[in-house]
Amino acid sequence: MALENTVFPSRPDSLSLPVEEKGEGEEEVEVATEATASTGVFNLSEELGHVVTTETAPSPPPLVKVRRSFQNKLAEREATAGQHRKKIVPEKERGRFGWVRARRKRQRYVEKNGRCNVQHGNMRETYRYLTDIFTTLVDLNWRCSLFVFVMAYAVTWLFFGAIWYLIAYCRGDLDHLEDETWTPCVNNVNGFISAFLFSIETETTIGYGHRVITDQCPVGTMLLLLQAILGSMVNAFMVGCMFVKISQPNKRAETLVFSKHAVISLRDDKLCLMFRVGDLRSSHIVGANMRAKLIKSKQTQEGEFIPLDQTDISVGFETGDDRLFLVSPLVISHEIDAHSPFWDMTQSQLEKEDFEIVVILEGMVEATGMTCQARSSYLAEEVMWGHRFSPMMSLAEGFFDIDYGAFHHTFEVDTPSCSARELSLAAARLDAHLYWSISSRLDEEPTLTNQAAKQPDSCSANSKVGEPTFIVGEMTDIQEQSGLGELNGSVATDQSESEA
Repeated sequence: MALENTVFPSRPDSLSLPVEEKGEGEEEVEVATEATASTGVFNLSEELGHVVTTETAPSPPPLVKVRRSFQNKLAEREATAGQHRKKIVPEKERGRFGWVRARRKRQRYVEKNGRCNVQHGNMRETYRYLTDIFTTLVDLNWRCSLFVFVMAYAVTWLFFGAIWYLIAYCRGDLDHLEDETWTPCVNNVNGFISAFLFSIETETTIGYGHRVITDQCPVGTMLLLLQAILGSMVNAFMVGCMFVKISQPNKRAETLVFSKHAVISLRDDKLCLMFRVGDLRSSHIVGANMRAKLIKSKQTQEGEFIPLDQTDISVGFETGDDRLFLVSPLVISHEIDAHSPFWDMTQSQLEKEDFEIVVILEGMVEATGMTCQARSSYLAEEVMWGHRFSPMMSLAEGFFDIDYGAFHHTFEVDTPSCSARELSLAAARLDAHLYWSISSRLDEEPTLTNQAAKQPDSCSANSKVGEPTFIVGEMTDIQEQSGLGELNGSVATDQSESEA
């Protein structure tokens, strides 16, 4: 306190800032900005309980002129003093249910539209693509496919056109254009353009009749046969590629929709992971089958790190529930049991997990008979704990009405925040308590029966003394029940079992 009195003899409870008085009522002062408070002109010692001035000379901050009264100055000094003691805690991002979590971004393995987010690099055996050239051409995008389609015909037309021009040039047909006695290989071929047009007519079998091959050119006859055969092969190959590419069932998957979020809630007193799938078309998917995979990196007991390890998630394979009759939207359920990878996951752990659930719907298109596959995925933040999907089917006059506006809607329900393991253990303890309570009551019934059987003797002894015997009839009923139980070979009666 001695130091406090020497430093601030007149005003010990407040901090003195450099103030230059300009008047009595209102004063014009120069106040340092927040940079002054952070540089430490005044250091507050909480351990000593007083204020100590320092000799540090911070860099001069920009000064701002403010006009304020004396009461405002005191309030600002107290607020400035409190800022030194207050710890500034950075605000953290809060999750969907209010839990504090660190900002993180998960790279998807499969996009929401079903595209696999994987790129193959450093492939040295590229010749393998040429061994399956048909599949390679089908897998190309439309821009490349159209380019290959046009170039295949253009190259063959130019190639055979050049050969027809070379034959005419070598035979001297171009030098005898005006000679009517000369028989050329191909009539009316007087240059490269006319030879190119004749090549197009030959390969496409147009046959205008103006340019025709003569019987005086055996080389031209062989070339005509070769071009007709190769042209048919090119037509079959390219038209086949375009037909397969057009009829691919990939676009059929665009009308197979998955819900934006997956939910976890109780179903038949068991925690279940659920998502919704629907078909927007009237033509159905024949033999629809549902599968689910958990994509999560893990480390084995030997220390091996496995990135993006795939684990099966059962959606009813044992019971046949994975085979769908997809006429209306269905909610696919995964029961979280001892074989589930979410067996030990609680509500608080869900926000900390880093995984991805990939769902796959396969089936045959009813119109074309081709197999179709639709994919989607759910990240950990897209799994909503304690929610359930809203109903979207209603009974109309003569038909069932499906409201796809509620396809992605969910609502909150009462769901325990513990894991499925803890929920199963709690149910097992409850069952064990009921079992032991029932068995203990069954064990007590013979004891009560024996005590009731011994009671008439004591009553008869008391009757000799002169006491009233008003419970003799009741004892007789108990004796009759015990006698019936002995005849049946057991002590416990049907009445005791019903009471239990």
